[in-house]
Amino acid sequence: MTTMSHEATASTLQLLSPVRLGDLELPNRVLMAPMTRQRAAAGNVPTDLNATYYAQRASAGLIVSEATQVSPQGVGYPGTPGIHDDAQVAGWRLVTQAVHAQGGRIFLQLWHVGRISHPDLQPDGALPVAPSAIAPAGEAMTPAGRKPFVTPRALAGDEIPGVVGQFAEGARRARDAGFDGVEIHGANGYLIDQFLRSGTNTRTDRYGGSTANRARFLLEVAAAVTQAWGGGGRVGVRLSPLSPFNDMKDDDPRATFSYAAAALGELGLAYLHVIEMRPLAAGQPYLTPALRHAFRGPLVINGGLDRDSAEAALRNGEGDAAAFAVKFLANPDLPERFAAGAPLNEADRTTMYGGGARGYVDYPFLDAA
Repeated sequence: MTTMSHEATASTLQLLSPVRLGDLELPNRVLMAPMTRQRAAAGNVPTDLNATYYAQRASAGLIVSEATQVSPQGVGYPGTPGIHDDAQVAGWRLVTQAVHAQGGRIFLQLWHVGRISHPDLQPDGALPVAPSAIAPAGEAMTPAGRKPFVTPRALAGDEIPGVVGQFAEGARRARDAGFDGVEIHGANGYLIDQFLRSGTNTRTDRYGGSTANRARFLLEVAAAVTQAWGGGGRVGVRLSPLSPFNDMKDDDPRATFSYAAAALGELGLAYLHVIEMRPLAAGQPYLTPALRHAFRGPLVINGGLDRDSAEAALRNGEGDAAAFAVKFLANPDLPERFAAGAPLNEADRTTMYGGGARGYVDYPFLDAA
């Protein structure tokens, strides 16, 4: 277990103070970040096991669910849940009811992986789609094991409105499943991020070239999702301006992501969720302040945070709330542990992806540790 300093008490921790994000009043600023766990059942359907996992973590100010594909074409990993058919909606309803019964709040993260897939995961063995036909380095995780990524098929211009519509339909289904809102996954090298960054978007139509054109797909998705939900106060967006994950790069990330943040800020969204890993290496740029200024709305910070670094960042005005991934995975009662300055369970990385209850719903609570 790791320990934390006792410099701040529960009564003075800004992390544990209430905050308003969009239409929601949250009891604390300790958010559960989305984490792929690959424990959905056949048909990409959530089950009672998933409901237990999320309900255990209902003391989070807000839970953001694991990334959830908006169509069969959006699948990139085995065992990940969907939100594009009735069985998946029914499975997710088990989750939202369990979280709400514990007094929690939960958003669904809407996802399309784009090129980070493989024909083994696609309907009829088709090629994955992307803004441009550029293969990522690395390997896909398929039902038959890891296989090299393939060169994706570039989406035709007349196909793009249909993909935007998949995100909107995912939002409608998430509302039907009882979620309190949705987060649009625009980070980590998946489809929206592929459109945004110059390293993966070499299109010459209205979705490529200039910063505004590369941001168009993100902004169309955000507008469609906002309209589908009935307002932006229950919609967040996640971005990762500097992350190289999934073989990503951009010629000018400050310009690209400041533009995107400013345009998103016009939609009245609940929050912008920015991933930047900490601590910063020497000479490493830090773009969160620029995005906060551009967005001019609530901002959630994420990446390598612990209690004390998150508290300091919030007090410095870098964000309004902080999202934690692995720490929440291993500590279902993370806000209570932060309040007590208590030791944290260490995560078992061998059980993060796939499997059953072990390493998923069996991490001890503080009162049982």
